[in-house]
Amino acid sequence: MLAAVLREFGTPLRAEQIDQPVAGAGQVLVRVVASGVNPLDTKIQAGKAPHARIELPAVLGLDLAGVVAALGPEVTGFELGDEVYGLTGGVGDLQGSLAEYAAVDARLLARKPRTLSMRAAAALPLAVITSWEGLVDRAGVRAGQKVLVHGGAGGVGHVGVQLALARGAEVYATGAPASMGVIESLGAVPIDYTSTSVEEYVGRYTASEGFDIIADNVGGATLDASFAAVRTYHGHVVSALGWGSHSLAPLSFRGATYSGVFTLLPMLTGHGREHHGEILREAATLADAGALRPRLDPRRFTLDTVMDAHALVAGATSAGKVIVEIVDIDG
Repeated sequence: MLAAVLREFGTPLRAEQIDQPVAGAGQVLVRVVASGVNPLDTKIQAGKAPHARIELPAVLGLDLAGVVAALGPEVTGFELGDEVYGLTGGVGDLQGSLAEYAAVDARLLARKPRTLSMRAAAALPLAVITSWEGLVDRAGVRAGQKVLVHGGAGGVGHVGVQLALARGAEVYATGAPASMGVIESLGAVPIDYTSTSVEEYVGRYTASEGFDIIADNVGGATLDASFAAVRTYHGHVVSALGWGSHSLAPLSFRGATYSGVFTLLPMLTGHGREHHGEILREAATLADAGALRPRLDPRRFTLDTVMDAHALVAGATSAGKVIVEIVDIDG
């Protein structure tokens, strides 16, 4: 089969022929139709993501959407021809989605939302699992709460905004001036972090009480700001980028709590993979109800132009999720 292979960190992915995998026990062989490109994919390729360990040579690609081509022993819940999506590989010893076929753990898959194209479905897995683990699993987002999403127009952030709204929360989101229209179109109140201080927006939107939940998708100083903007006693901060050294004093003095999210953990350890499938099934229900729609960059890429897709994502100039089409598709 044809796949984009990384042989040395920091070198380009190159399309070449490799052996097609066979579905083992508990695995599904997926004919990959589309692969979503995340900033993490570009960092792995560059050798700048030690937390996402991988052995070379490797096929990268975290997100996929495709069609079930074969079922391994002990697999239930799927049939040949099912359209599926998932966060299935590209880290550890799991083959990624930049290939014509991938043998993936069935627990990491769910049936694709009926109302989404393959391109759109491939845009969701990492973003929706990260947002769900933070907002739902850790923070228990619900109606009546005020939620602040940092980076609300970004790949993870725009999904988190929609997820919080779908669960009845009142949602606010930070972003640069150019992203204010996107955030507003999602249904959240936009906050220009370049012209509004933490104290100002906490005062304006929460009467200085603080937000019930803050989802940090930026890290660094933004996570520090979250500790100062969360609600006293009952507030909760969640972050997928809490990797630096941070003072917990502002959080502690507010009596609030913090949770970290490491979305790759089940893929790297093998533990908890069932929950990824559960989240994706819930997300498919939301998408089919019209409550979850990914933003897609309109530009089209293939295995032969995968490094152009990586460059677009690494340069932070995309207008939505960048998708590599493994086969020629529409929509």
